[in-house]
Amino acid sequence: MSRYRLTVVLSQAQGKNPTKRSLEESIVAALIMEPGLDVSVVPYLYDLGAEHTGRLFLEGVHGDMVVLSWLYPRAAFWLLDRDGIKGHFGESQLKPPADEDEEAEEAAEPEPPKGIGPVDVPDRHIYCLDLRDFNSHAPYVEEVRRIAAECRDRHEARQQEKAAPALVQLGVNLNATQAEAAAPYTPEQLLNPPERRWYPVIDYSRCTNCMECLDFCLFGVYGVDGLDRLVVENQDACKRGCPACSRVCPEHAIMFPDYKTPAIAGAAVGSIAGLKIDLSRLFGGGDALSIAAKERDRELVRDGRDAVGLTVGIPKRQVNKAEEPKDDLDNLMDALDALDI
Repeated sequence: MSRYRLTVVLSQAQGKNPTKRSLEESIVAALIMEPGLDVSVVPYLYDLGAEHTGRLFLEGVHGDMVVLSWLYPRAAFWLLDRDGIKGHFGESQLKPPADEDEEAEEAAEPEPPKGIGPVDVPDRHIYCLDLRDFNSHAPYVEEVRRIAAECRDRHEARQQEKAAPALVQLGVNLNATQAEAAAPYTPEQLLNPPERRWYPVIDYSRCTNCMECLDFCLFGVYGVDGLDRLVVENQDACKRGCPACSRVCPEHAIMFPDYKTPAIAGAAVGSIAGLKIDLSRLFGGGDALSIAAKERDRELVRDGRDAVGLTVGIPKRQVNKAEEPKDDLDNLMDALDALDI
């Protein structure tokens, strides 16, 4: 019989909303009864600092993992990646109920990866589920069961290709020394309330390393690592509530998981979703670059510095940009112009 076990982590919502707490408790109570699962609860994922026990626990998990959080899956996955909790993106089959308008549309095809991608990815999968999608615990429990079976089959297939290890823990091969080092944490340690935080998260499946965010941000948040890859170098220098750099990114690779707008908070990026996002900007307040400059100026003034407007760090692609083939949004705007509205 396989000794494989899947780690399931539920990240609590900020605050003490009774409806959210009830859903969290129902999910945990149901999953604890499931065989082959190790279930843990940590505070809000985005707020976990490097020294928080919840973060240390996550760093100590070496096998496949399911993370349920109040975040978009894309944001949660790349948030974990930036914290050194790496893996392959696990595809979930759990889809939120569609709006009536969305049911009438064809689902957008996922965009092919074009970013520089992550580095040092271990042979495991991380699945991220959004707790905002359903009010009942049942869909989450069923999806975790499906994921557990998928991961177990993948694990057993790997084991058939190589000699069985001396010890298997959390779905990976460990020697005795490593197993002894994987000490458990108490619930009190895991749930120690962290301070609230604000910083950008980079989706490296979309980031092309153009460095436009580094040029635009004047607060020293971004830098480069030893591989000359863009990184969030000084996250505490980021100005709380300011998402300006995400508006500048040409690939929508920068996320602020707590921001109110889905496009910036980490919602999936696709052709249909992208069109809706652009339309909301058009009818809700103007050009994204101008909005970003105003947001940056506001923080500069708060710091006692001079506003710079559009004179500093303007994306290079905006200068002498060659005319490109028209996309769906361009065609729509042409149609609106023709109607003279």
